[in-house]
Amino acid sequence: MTRAQQTVSILLLLSSLYLALYLGLIPINETVQNEIVPVLPFYALIVLACFLGARLGYMILTFNDVPQEYESLQKEIEQAKTELRKANVDVD
Repeated sequence: MTRAQQTVSILLLLSSLYLALYLGLIPINETVQNEIVPVLPFYALIVLACFLGARLGYMILTFNDVPQEYESLQKEIEQAKTELRKANVDVD
């Protein structure tokens, strides 16, 4: 099963569970049914945004320079300059 199929399966499972709760097919407390279940998608959206923001911050915080990639990029730049010079393009 691919990652996309797993994601779609989980989303369908969660949406069907929410729909069952929202329509009252699963018996729960009336207060929860009327006050909490209708706002669950908004809370889920807020939690997802917080998670993604924290993950982005962590990835920026732990970002490491990769010397091999720097060297590779410098070689590609020099290669592009030599090819442009052969085509009579001023690169400096």
